Amino acid sequence: MITKFDSLFAGHIDMENAGYGGTAVNDRRFPNEDLATVFDKAEGMAKLMDRLGYNAFWMAEHHFQHEGYECIPNVLMAALHLAHLTRNIKIGCGFNITPMWHPLRLVEDYATADILTGGRVIFGVGRGYHTREVETFGSPLLDQPANRELFEEQVDIIFKAFNNESFSHRGKHYTLPPEVPYRGYDLKELTVVPRPLRLPVECWQPIQGGTARAVDFMAKHGIRGLIGGGSAEGGAMHRVVLAWQEAHARIGQELEMGERLCFGFHFYLAKNREQGIREAGIYYEENMKMFGELRLVRALSDEQIEIMRDPKRAPHAKLPRIEDAIANGGVLCGSPEQVIEHLKSLERRYPGLDRVSVSLSVGVPKSVCLEQLEWFGKEVLPEFQKAKVAEPAFAN
Repeated sequence: MITKFDSLFAGHIDMENAGYGGTAVNDRRFPNEDLATVFDKAEGMAKLMDRLGYNAFWMAEHHFQHEGYECIPNVLMAALHLAHLTRNIKIGCGFNITPMWHPLRLVEDYATADILTGGRVIFGVGRGYHTREVETFGSPLLDQPANRELFEEQVDIIFKAFNNESFSHRGKHYTLPPEVPYRGYDLKELTVVPRPLRLPVECWQPIQGGTARAVDFMAKHGIRGLIGGGSAEGGAMHRVVLAWQEAHARIGQELEMGERLCFGFHFYLAKNREQGIREAGIYYEENMKMFGELRLVRALSDEQIEIMRDPKRAPHAKLPRIEDAIANGGVLCGSPEQVIEHLKSLERRYPGLDRVSVSLSVGVPKSVCLEQLEWFGKEVLPEFQKAKVAEPAFAN
C-alpha cells in the first residue's frame, strides 16, 4: 500500500526556450546569479512539501553544470540547512556520488547530518553518470567496470564504518588504516567519530539496468532501490522488480512485489490530459535532451541523439514524445483523478510498494513547481492518507 510520497529535485534553474526546438543543451550557459537560485527553489519546495505531509524531499549531487540542469554540489550541506527550515519532512540524498568522495569523509559528513537533524536525512549512494564530474574528481567513469569496482569497495567501507565501533579494510583501492605508527603504537584499526546515532542506516541507490550483480550487491548491504527516479523514462520496469525480488530470495529474504523499492515518475497535473500534454511537453523534451545525450535513455539511437542537438531538425523528427511516456507509464499526466487511478493500479500490481516519488522535469519554473506540488498534495495525497489512517482498523 502506497503511504509515502517523495519528490526529487536535482537542482534545475527556471529555464526559458525549452523543448526540442529550444536552446541546444551544449549552448546553455547561465551566470552564477541564476545558477545560485536553485537553493531558494529548493527551500520553497521543501517548506511546501513539509506543510502538506509529503514524506521526503530528495536532492541530487552534481558538479560543474553551467547549463543549469543539476546545480547542487553538496546535498548533505543543503539537507542540513533545509532541516532547520522545516519540521517533519525528511531530506534525501539522491544521491551522493560515491566515486567523487573519500568513503570515510562521506561517512563522517552523513553522521554529522544524522545527529544535527535528529535523523531526518536519508542516506543515498550512486556511481555517477557525468564524465565531466566523476573523471574530474579523479575517478573512472568511461571505464564502467573500473567505476563499479571502485564504487563497490567504497560502499563496503562505508557500511563497515557505519556498523562497527572499530574496523580495518584491505582492498585494491584502500588500505584503512594506513600502516603507520601513531602515539607509540602501530595503527591497526579506525573508529569513525562520531558514527550515526541511528543504525542501521537507511540507504538508497538508483537502479538503472538491474543487473544481477548490481541488485545482489544492494541486497547484501540492505540498500533500498529507486527505479526511474530522475531519469527521462521513469516509472517501474517490471523485469527490474522481478530481478529485485529474486536477488533477495537468493539471500533468504522473501519480499512482496515492490517491497523495499520506490517507483519514480515525472508528473504534471491539469484539468485534463490534453492540457497537461500541452503545458508539460516542452519540459519533457528538455529532460530528454539532457538525459539522452548521457546515454541514459536506452531506446534512443545515436542518430536521434544527434538530431536532438539541432533545434531546427528536432521538432519535426521522430523523437520520444510525452504522449508516448504517458502511455508507457513513465509520466503521470492529467487530472488528479487520472493520476490517482494510475497509482491505485500500481498498488494492486505491487502489493509491497509503499513509496512513490513524483518530480517535475528539468527547467520547470519555481512557481509552477510549487503550484504542481501543492495541487498534488491537496488532491492526490489525501486519497492515500485515508488508506493509511484506515489501515489499523483492518488489522483489528
